[in-house]
Amino acid sequence: MHHHHHSHAHAHDVDNADTTRIGWAFWLNFIFTIIEFVGGWLTNSVAIMADAVHDLGDSLSIGLAWYLSKLGKKAATQKYSYGFKRLSLMGAMINGVILVIGSVWVLSEAIPRLMEPEMPMTQGMIGLAILGIAVNGFAAYKLHGGHSMNEKVLNWHLIEDTMGWVAVLVVAIVLHFVQWPILDPILSIVFTLFILINVVRYVVQTMGLFLQGVPDIKVREAISEALLSIKHVDEIHHVHFWSLDGEQHVLTAHVVIDCSISNNTLRELKRQVNLLLAPFNLAHTTIEFELPGEPCRDEPDNLHTHAHDHQHDELT
Repeated sequence: MHHHHHSHAHAHDVDNADTTRIGWAFWLNFIFTIIEFVGGWLTNSVAIMADAVHDLGDSLSIGLAWYLSKLGKKAATQKYSYGFKRLSLMGAMINGVILVIGSVWVLSEAIPRLMEPEMPMTQGMIGLAILGIAVNGFAAYKLHGGHSMNEKVLNWHLIEDTMGWVAVLVVAIVLHFVQWPILDPILSIVFTLFILINVVRYVVQTMGLFLQGVPDIKVREAISEALLSIKHVDEIHHVHFWSLDGEQHVLTAHVVIDCSISNNTLRELKRQVNLLLAPFNLAHTTIEFELPGEPCRDEPDNLHTHAHDHQHDELT
């Protein structure tokens, strides 16, 4: 038990480092997003506006991740017995909705411009793009090496943003020398569709976790195999494997034993289960052992249980 506590304390320090890094990235991104919206408006470039929406989305997801990772560390209460880890899923959903709204807005600005493109101010665009590459590159560097799902996702976002700015820079340089104003809305639409595809994918994934879907089929199969490999284990059923936030997983299972066993054997069985489940790093596990011929409590309308109840009634 002591050992478990130790690893927990260690995780806490890491979390604090996460929080500081995420806080950093948030302020950088947020201030920069405001600069971008103003810059996009001044330079008359919808491509920069599209990038601003992308960055706003990232700022929000960083901000939410930052705030919710603090909240998520609150201890479980009687009402919320699993703690608050699922808040980050809610954050992801809210963020998805905001990004969809932002994307639709940018498309409504960009599509009409395909008909009558307006020339953006290229020097301003070039300046903003260079700044964008610097800021996002720095933020990505700051978040580099994070372990949590949040950080990995954010780091990927920031790298994407940096690439986006590289694209803006290229278009701005081309526009500086050639009058092809249509490139600006085209780039804007490409960006926005890219954001939308990613958001939809992410929201679908998040919904799956919300609906308590299996976070990873392969892991689930590996767990089942591990349990079945134990001596005396006949079969397993009612295996529920779901996730609080995409990282912290919950497992419950019924394990059917093939013979009547003594307490010592049961202890040994439990030890085996602990050993085999340890590598999966599950946050919550509940394993129910069923003895031979014992009816399963969760089987709906099992004939076996009915016969059993009936006998029981006669006895009383």
